[in-house]
Amino acid sequence: MMNGLQIVPDWQYYFGNPSGSTLGMLNAIQNIGVLVALPMAPYVSDKFGRKKSLITGAFIMLGGVALQASSSNIWHFVGSRGMIGLGLGFATNAAPLLITELAYPTQRGPITAMYNSSWYFGSIIAAWVCFGTFRMSGTTWSWRIPSLLQGVPSLIQVCLLWFVPESPRWLLSQNRDAEAIEILGKYHANGNTADPLVVLEYQEIREALILEKEMAGEVSYFTLFKSVGNLKRMRIIIALGFFSQWSGNGLFSYYLNEIFQTLGITSPGMKTLINAILQIWNLIMALSAAMFVDRVGRRTMFVISNAGMLCAFTVWTVTAALYQLLGNTAAANANIALIFIFFSFYDIAYSPLLVAYTIEILPFNIRAKGFAVMNFSVCIALIVNQYVNPIALGAIGWKYALVYCGWLLFEFIFVFRYIIETKGRSLEQTAALFDGEGHADALEQAGYDAARHTQIRTRDYEHYDYFSVYIDRDDDKIYEMRRVEPHYTKSRRPGRRPSERSLHADHSGYRY
Repeated sequence: MMNGLQIVPDWQYYFGNPSGSTLGMLNAIQNIGVLVALPMAPYVSDKFGRKKSLITGAFIMLGGVALQASSSNIWHFVGSRGMIGLGLGFATNAAPLLITELAYPTQRGPITAMYNSSWYFGSIIAAWVCFGTFRMSGTTWSWRIPSLLQGVPSLIQVCLLWFVPESPRWLLSQNRDAEAIEILGKYHANGNTADPLVVLEYQEIREALILEKEMAGEVSYFTLFKSVGNLKRMRIIIALGFFSQWSGNGLFSYYLNEIFQTLGITSPGMKTLINAILQIWNLIMALSAAMFVDRVGRRTMFVISNAGMLCAFTVWTVTAALYQLLGNTAAANANIALIFIFFSFYDIAYSPLLVAYTIEILPFNIRAKGFAVMNFSVCIALIVNQYVNPIALGAIGWKYALVYCGWLLFEFIFVFRYIIETKGRSLEQTAALFDGEGHADALEQAGYDAARHTQIRTRDYEHYDYFSVYIDRDDDKIYEMRRVEPHYTKSRRPGRRPSERSLHADHSGYRY
């Protein structure tokens, strides 16, 4: 939104061509609003539920949108952006928690990764709306229309959230077990609450809540820094929050107009077009990466992403220097291409995994508060970026990029050293990794023992012409999943009975 509005001449004229610290304030105020909400958002999410926190945020954002669209001066505009940020703080804390805690086990990774990648849907709409409205020369509607359209997603949320189920994990934490089991059965087993998968999930979640309560006692923000496991989590979460904004992407995401000026691109039409195409490119790359999180693995994607960003940004710095020092137009053209290459690598990990990985490694009792810490880190990084970047770009130009080159090298070393692989585990088992394998094994055993009592062995594999669940504890991995198409087992696979240490049951879904 702000990237596009800065390119619109009528917006620049109406607000007095803001620059330097004033421009920094216009960009940073939304994140200051998020910071104000972050201490409160986890308590609302944990006490009243994920859905109510989302609805609260949506109503606040709708109020902010109305204020922004009716802005009469720059401080009116600043206040509206802060109000939007306040609502965003509640919404962004609750939304990924609800998605992750509702997701079917084998689909959790891609679905949660797609959540954060979907940010680009909004950025595409904002960029292309600005591209279309900047031609409305001489009228404030060239920036009021994009401002109004910000409210559409929140309006859709308010209308449709009533049909979305609450998190079963939150319901269990409130001792509303019957409701939680009903939701797990409906969405994970076609309504069969006695299905072994549902029993396993229920027992794992229940056991995890008991263990977490025993280990942590009364939960507060101080709990995040008490145990060795939590300190390891916070080290990764805080670092990823800063990395997501201090990798050089902040220059391109919020000050693309300033970058274009240094490259000699002055046409508003060309600027808005490049910005709009870049958002489409980002969406394609981010969603593509989200599809591979369970195949490639989280750690591998982070390593590839950081290595690629380091190389791309280093070459981008060289081409920026060649243009500004020597006036090399070929270097300027290469500079634009390198922005797309840089974001290709950024989107491999930080668009899909920033939220997904953070939520995965947090146990339920501190999940909302730990996620708020990640958002707090992101906001601090953004605020510093948004104040410092325009001043530094104006003062030292391309040399400012050298700072990011050094920082990207540090990021790569950190990611290579500390990121832990989490694929192939349930949400509870992933979170338990940081507390020792004994904790993870206890959760697995509790879930397996409960599900074992519902074991069904009435048919051989060759008699099945629909989907199955198969959990085999003989393998090194806890879960082994693959899709079974209708009639596949009957026509192509020889029959086999489950082993003595396995669970086999009818279920419309997947095979583990």
